[in-house]
Amino acid sequence: MPQCIWPCRGTAYPSYARPSMCGICGELRFDATSPDMAVIKRISETLARRGPDHAGTYANGPVAFGHRRLAIIDLSANAEQPMVDDTLHLALVFNGTIYNYRELRAELISMGHTFVSEGDSEVILKAYAAWGEQCVQRFYGMFAFAIWDMRRASLFLARDRFGIKPLYLTQDDNRLRFASSLPALLSGGGVDTRLDPVALHHHFMLHTVVPAPRTILTGVRKLPPASTMTVGMDGAVSQKLYWTLDATRPAEPLSEAQWLAKTREVLVRALDRHRLAADVPVGVLLSGGLDSSLLVGLLADKVDDLLTFSIGFEGIPGVSVGAEKADEFEFSDLIAAQFNTRHHKHLIPNSEVLARLPEAVAAMTEPMMSHDVIAFYLLSERVSKEVKVVLAGQGADEVFGGYFWYPLMDAETGPPVERFGRHYFDRDHAEYLEMIAPTWHVPDVTRKLVARELGRPQSDTFLDEVWRFDATTLIVDDPVKRVDNMPMAWGLEVRVPFLDHELVELAARMPPELKLKEGGKFPLKAISRGVIPDAVIDRPKGYFPVPALKHVRGPFLELMRGILQSDACIRRGLYQRAYVDKLLANPEAHFTRIQGSKLWHLALMEWWLQVHIDGVTCGTDTQPGPDALASTSRS
Repeated sequence: MPQCIWPCRGTAYPSYARPSMCGICGELRFDATSPDMAVIKRISETLARRGPDHAGTYANGPVAFGHRRLAIIDLSANAEQPMVDDTLHLALVFNGTIYNYRELRAELISMGHTFVSEGDSEVILKAYAAWGEQCVQRFYGMFAFAIWDMRRASLFLARDRFGIKPLYLTQDDNRLRFASSLPALLSGGGVDTRLDPVALHHHFMLHTVVPAPRTILTGVRKLPPASTMTVGMDGAVSQKLYWTLDATRPAEPLSEAQWLAKTREVLVRALDRHRLAADVPVGVLLSGGLDSSLLVGLLADKVDDLLTFSIGFEGIPGVSVGAEKADEFEFSDLIAAQFNTRHHKHLIPNSEVLARLPEAVAAMTEPMMSHDVIAFYLLSERVSKEVKVVLAGQGADEVFGGYFWYPLMDAETGPPVERFGRHYFDRDHAEYLEMIAPTWHVPDVTRKLVARELGRPQSDTFLDEVWRFDATTLIVDDPVKRVDNMPMAWGLEVRVPFLDHELVELAARMPPELKLKEGGKFPLKAISRGVIPDAVIDRPKGYFPVPALKHVRGPFLELMRGILQSDACIRRGLYQRAYVDKLLANPEAHFTRIQGSKLWHLALMEWWLQVHIDGVTCGTDTQPGPDALASTSRS
């Protein structure tokens, strides 16, 4: 095998193994020059909040890496990245956690590999040396990483099966850059920031989801989940999908009791993996719903002094939100009391939501309208003062059929895309054309994408198609993206056991009628009996909005009016003014099919563009107070 043709230049640290969680970035040059380290450091600085414990850089000929560390596994100085193995001629930057790293480490030792660390980053390098690109198939966890292979003079990039850890890319004729956030790439300069018309259509039809590889910017792409990419020094790219989800029934039918037993077995195993892969305390985000409550119930006997955290919001006077409570403390308090957790609950007044919105928008890697975004941002700030790692229940509704729209879709007739779209698309294509200025008009590309994804092989029924699409595509941007993005802005890692790939694979093969039994998520309800109170199991499904972002009134309405009537918005010309005026005249009359505010949807996109493209406000390293609102909402 040929040696690397580039001499190692300026390695920042000795060749120790350096496992940790974090923010990563890097550049590979195609033009026989070396990366500008000032640019790498500037991109790395933008990621500082993802990894407040240490910063490191590495350079070797045409490649350079930057890393920001959040120390969770192997807390010693040996755990600082970038990681360089001079014997294997490999260098790594890694964001994430490999939950089965101990088992892999033992296997690699039996093959003759030696280790100088106790963590998971060195396992990735040894695994790549042993199994090549196929190493990712052996990893249980969430990860985005880059390996510079000095012998092959190639860059290997990989992302976990559900895209829990982000990896953004920008490439031109001279170089490829990557980073853990889109704004980090923008800080390096040289990015085409024109809006991508196809991505815009996806964004406004799929509840701000823009499926990989696109982003709303023409010059930035995302490595798709469950994918690897190898990039040569000539710019040639080889991309592979290493995992798909089988949504067909098993050859040997299982009884209901067998399905339930397997669900509990696999969930407990996944929970143990997520809990044990840390050298720091692990807490739980306790919403008071079934999913997070079940996690607490299964952990209670295994963890001494279990920390739990809940958040609630001030309601809107005169608005009855039914099942959508502004807080769920009634149920989270019940769980915390039953299992004697060290519970922390935080009630956020609307005045704080309003004052802190600029920070949340500045921290967004892409525009995200979900109410959970600001909730995760504000809760994570508080939680990060207590722990570095928490478990959360995200993903359970998508994997086990918990949302109200699934039965509605199933009851429909017609082509799959029509059945799906009637209950999920945020607006019809005709309304989209009424909303967006003609410059960005495209055909109904989202309907085409959804039809293609629903029509992929390895599914037995329409709902199997929907749930597979949810788990492999939609969930990546909502909620998975916000579960990484907002907590990591405070140096907090959130782990999601319900997205353990073994558990998702099991659920995907279940008969749909089993999941939908008793109003949805029946397998989780059934295994919760006797573990958590029936009052939590049998309560109506809640959707937990931030009321002020749904029922838009008062100062929140004035904020959105200021954004959408600002000179910057008018100059951009993205929206047709008649449509904007219609929403502003009666904002509470215009909701998406899954009950989001269309006015907030428009305002959030424009606000994000003003912050991240126009530079109207400060970046993610600053934390503006209430006075920043005025400058944020005007050009």
